[in-house]
This record gives sequence, C-alpha cells and structure tokens, in this order.
Amino acid sequence: MANTQDFTTMMKDMMGAFPVDTKAFEDSFKTSAALNEKLSGVALEAAEKSSEVSSKWTKDTLTKMAELSKVKAEPADYAKAMSDFATSSAEMAAEHMAAFAEIAKKAQTETVDLMMAAGKDMAEETSAAVQKATKDTTAAAKKAAAK
Repeated sequence: MANTQDFTTMMKDMMGAFPVDTKAFEDSFKTSAALNEKLSGVALEAAEKSSEVSSKWTKDTLTKMAELSKVKAEPADYAKAMSDFATSSAEMAAEHMAAFAEIAKKAQTETVDLMMAAGKDMAEETSAAVQKATKDTTAAAKKAAAK
C-alpha cells in the first residue's frame, strides 16, 4: 500500500518560507479610516452650513410673510404687498441658492483634495509594501534553494 503524503507539514513549510507582513494591511486600514474621518467631516460641515442657510431662508420668508399678512388701508396696497413679496422671494431664492452652491463647491474642492492626497499616500504605501514583499520573497526563495 502507498503511504499518503502529509500535506499539512508541506503547507506549513511553504507558508513559513513566504512570510506575510500584516503591517501593510494595518497601515492601509488606518489610512482608509483616516480618509473616511476626513470625508465625514467635509460632509457634516456641508450639511451644517446647508442647514443654516435653509433656516435663514425660512426665517426671512416668514418675516416677509408677516409683512404680507398685515392689514392694508387700500385694496391696491394688497397688490403692492404681494408684488413686493414675490420680488423679495425671488431675490432671496437667488441669494440662498448661491449660498448652497458655495457650500457644494467648497465640499467638492475639499473632497478632491482629500482624494488626491489619499491616492498619493496609498501609492507610496503600496510601493513600499511591494518592495518589502519582493525583498522578503527573494530572501525566502534563496533560503529555500539553499536547502
């Protein structure tokens, strides 16, 4: 009868000859977590500022509506009040939409900057990890060949 070869020992020897450096994975995770924190900060800041603009717009509209709802002496004054409200509403809309656009532009710029920096960092980390892995693998292959 033929003896079955013990693959467990062979696999242990093979995996031991080619060590895996988990530091590269840890560094990658830390970099990713830091990037996510920064991106979350950008999103939260944009949401906060958008909320402030929205709140201000609502307050301004309510103030103008209070003026609109006051009793007028002449019927023509109601038409003028309505016209003034429509004009001021259009002006406020343009003003507040511009504020939203500025918030979005700032968030976009910060996000692009973060992504560019993260790409550069990840490229450097990957390059260092590949160089180390190549060196370790070459050393392990030489060691295995010497046996």
